[in-house]
Amino acid sequence: MNKNYKYKKRKIEEDTHNQLRFGEGKISGISSLTLGILSFLAVLAYLYPSYLTTTELRQVYDAKQLQLVLKYGMYFSLLFGFLTFLLNKGKYKFFGMIGISFTLLAFLLGGYSIPVGSVEPRELSLGVDWLILAFLGSVFIFMTLEKLFPKYKEQVILRREWNIDLFYFVFNHLAISAIILFANYHATHFDWAISESLQETIRSVPVLLQLVIIIICADFVLYWEHRTFHEVKALWPIHAVHHSIENLDWLAGSRGHFIQVFSERAMVMIPLYLLGTSQEALNTYVAFAALQAILIHCNLSFSFGFLKYIFVTPQFHHWHHSSEKPAIDTNYSAHTVIFDRIFGTYHMPGKHWPAEYGTTVRLPQTVIGQTLYPIKALRNL
Repeated sequence: MNKNYKYKKRKIEEDTHNQLRFGEGKISGISSLTLGILSFLAVLAYLYPSYLTTTELRQVYDAKQLQLVLKYGMYFSLLFGFLTFLLNKGKYKFFGMIGISFTLLAFLLGGYSIPVGSVEPRELSLGVDWLILAFLGSVFIFMTLEKLFPKYKEQVILRREWNIDLFYFVFNHLAISAIILFANYHATHFDWAISESLQETIRSVPVLLQLVIIIICADFVLYWEHRTFHEVKALWPIHAVHHSIENLDWLAGSRGHFIQVFSERAMVMIPLYLLGTSQEALNTYVAFAALQAILIHCNLSFSFGFLKYIFVTPQFHHWHHSSEKPAIDTNYSAHTVIFDRIFGTYHMPGKHWPAEYGTTVRLPQTVIGQTLYPIKALRNL
């Protein structure tokens, strides 16, 4: 904590235009549109599972049971769409109309009654199933928590640049097969470092201990990968895309340049590959890492008690995203605070939260502009 720095409270201007209020038809219209599009995508995934689902994910869910979720999603899309019309708010009827259209098209293609059979696995496919499940899970869990326990009550769901981050969310999930393929290929270059005796020893210990080993080893790699992106001038413009966001919530963690997304997954795959842990421990870590990555960006007021001295929490990671001087180039860890403590990059000033987020030099506010930003920035080095 910097004793000479005067920490201020964050001020957020009220955004009445983007607020979601009951009775206007906006909530029902957006709900109908969202469920309609997701239902349509789900039906396509059932029709072409080899091309639109991920082999790894299909092993952990029951496609037949999820058709029940699809059924309710389709009917609720229609319900919300008609509700939008009943509320008689013309500017939102378009959302309801598009939502109903996508749902009816989904029904025409077979709806929730498409036969579920064996799937021919393909190395490269679009992760439509991963996108749908991750989006629904994030909305129901994290958006609900943000509304019940917000750190910044004035921050709206449809905050500025939410559409940009939604694009990143969609891209990162659809490209999951390509990311996994690249990461696995990268990891195979370390075959020379594999120790069968070490792997057998690790697999012989309880799953919980295996999980602890994975978290610590992965965190060590992610710490230095993250720190490298910050402290090497040629790499910072790539990572700056992730830091360009000025309002954090559950969707904010999705923003990231594709180069960083692929390289980060490739780097963390190395310890997972070399440890050779059980599949159960590996699957548990993947779920833990995915949930924590969303949680730490959330607009949540939880203090997490003593856990904040062990694990990365929203307050800890929000400081990493702060553009205030004491917080710049701190809090690199992804899972625990151990390595920030060890290497002197820990910043947790009591109960204070950041007043400012983003980068000191503002980046373009479009996906294309952010994608090309590293090229332009490197020219000026």
